[in-house]
Amino acid sequence: MTPPIGAQPAGDANRIVVSGRELIWRTLPDLALPSPAAVVVESGIDALAAVRRHALDGTELLVVAATRLDESLTADLRANGFTILKTGVETLPPTSPRAAEPGRLWLLTSGSTGRPKRIGHTLASLTTVRGLQERRTWLCPYSAGTYAWWQVVTLSLTQPGQDLVVVEPAELDTWPAIAAAHGVTAASGTPTFWRQTLYRDAELLVKVPLEQITLGGEPVDQAILDQLKEIFPSARISWIYASSELGASIVVHDGRAGFPTAWLDRAAPDRPTISVDGDELVITSPYHGVGLDGPVRTGDRVEIVDDRVIIVGRLDSDEINVGGSKVSAGAVRNVLLAHPGVAWARVSSRRSPLVGRMVVAEVVLTPEARGDEIDETALVRWCAPRLPDYGIPRLIRFLEQIPAKETLKSDV
Repeated sequence: MTPPIGAQPAGDANRIVVSGRELIWRTLPDLALPSPAAVVVESGIDALAAVRRHALDGTELLVVAATRLDESLTADLRANGFTILKTGVETLPPTSPRAAEPGRLWLLTSGSTGRPKRIGHTLASLTTVRGLQERRTWLCPYSAGTYAWWQVVTLSLTQPGQDLVVVEPAELDTWPAIAAAHGVTAASGTPTFWRQTLYRDAELLVKVPLEQITLGGEPVDQAILDQLKEIFPSARISWIYASSELGASIVVHDGRAGFPTAWLDRAAPDRPTISVDGDELVITSPYHGVGLDGPVRTGDRVEIVDDRVIIVGRLDSDEINVGGSKVSAGAVRNVLLAHPGVAWARVSSRRSPLVGRMVVAEVVLTPEARGDEIDETALVRWCAPRLPDYGIPRLIRFLEQIPAKETLKSDV
């Protein structure tokens, strides 16, 4: 349970490490915040201090990384009553002041489908881990203010024995060294985050004493689950389907991609109800944002394979029509990722004069595979017995590095 506003958070004595500095929640800087406040942060310490201030007095709060704040978002927030605080730089008053809504927290969506939207939550709706947990030291690599960031932060704030090691954006390339130095035992990241680490620092990653590994934010395929299990055979490996709108809705611990079909339309108190309408995932969640109660169409496409429901991608981009035959970009991507020499893959389409669209791919080879003769022809041969002819990539571009955005995702 989350503590009432005004009470000391249950995790107040938990250790926090930010940029090599060690402290605990209750020794964070005591920020004085107006309400409503949009706190623009460049430091993990400032972001965590704002969260603790909200827990103590219910300040209406939005936390956003400085890299996300442009002129359009600044104008929108001020027009909606927020005082914008750029820590240590300036304060911008609202252009349309309003009364604060005590206890309200706001998250910004990724903006991948257009302009970022504000989703209203509370500390209770963001705190989805409530039962007593084993003692852990959690890595938090996410951008401040995102839903995934809040998931790790609220766990440390509200649960005793959940320490936190924050990775700042400039430290992402070297996070395994930081994690090993500070005894990180649990880490959460996107599949792209884990793939980048395996590609760059597999030898150093092995030295991190991980007991809990969590993936989310992108479709989770069997290849990345198997790779992590091979390196950490005794760790619990979980994947989570979560969003700013609906919270953490699906949690899977069995080491397999997808979730059991038996979970569909299963109603249980205080748990999300998961459904499929056509090929779209539909969720009714108790952790939803403001105004999103009841069934919500997620826009994510699923395929049912044997006894599993597989989330393959977005409805508006996953299905590729090749001369009237339809193929899933996610399914093609998973075939490529299953190749032992492929570290990362992205699949899309381009115009074709004969069939309208054709399947194309971008691929990063593993360091080990770079010395082998793996080329476009070799990958086409790999795909041929595993995909229909119209689903085989007709053009494969090889990249030198795994691309990722601030969200730690490739495809957003």
